[in-house]
Amino acid sequence: MDGRVRHAGLLYERAVFTGDAGRLAEADRELDAAEAELAVARGRLMHTRFLLRRDQDPITAEEDPGELPLFERAAQLFRALGDIRGEAEALFWVGCFHQLVRHDNATAVPVLERALELASQAGDEAAMSEALRHLGIAEHGAGRLEMARQHLEESTRLRREIGLLPGAAANMVGLAYIAAAQERRDDALALLDEASAIAVASEAHRIFQQVNEARAELSDQHTRGPA
Repeated sequence: MDGRVRHAGLLYERAVFTGDAGRLAEADRELDAAEAELAVARGRLMHTRFLLRRDQDPITAEEDPGELPLFERAAQLFRALGDIRGEAEALFWVGCFHQLVRHDNATAVPVLERALELASQAGDEAAMSEALRHLGIAEHGAGRLEMARQHLEESTRLRREIGLLPGAAANMVGLAYIAAAQERRDDALALLDEASAIAVASEAHRIFQQVNEARAELSDQHTRGPA
């Protein structure tokens, strides 16, 4: 990003001294790309702050009004630049915002599907894994357990492939809930054991807490028996 800004500065100097206005169009593109990257980076920080506040107190956690406009602006800029990898990432965050912050899967799912399509075209496995995870969350919420399982398993495969093991562990927590809902209790416990080991090794304390919460919930369900 810094390199793009510096390059735009050099293009400005060439334009102002040579009178070549074509340099300015190139500078605009460099700055648009830098702006898009910065918007995604800043929006991600806002989103993480929301998640951490929600962990502490789900009732009082409120959206940052600046988050969604940043992701939407980034998507617009990347689209105009023809950067499908960047657009896929920005659209993923738009969908993620609607799903996790506003609890609006009806809006989120088409955006996440488009993000997955673009990420697949770009060969961006990280963005693919994110979109698949959140499509799986949507399917789980709608009660379509087998489709949710397929999405999360594919997301987990991709996350392992790119070395994002804490992310794979986070997916395993979701897969454990799905396994429990499908009455595959042994599978659920095995998934949580593996997720716990990865979280400890990665010092992913937030994921470790999620594992323990899931384990406690499954234990409580087993104690109570069928409703």
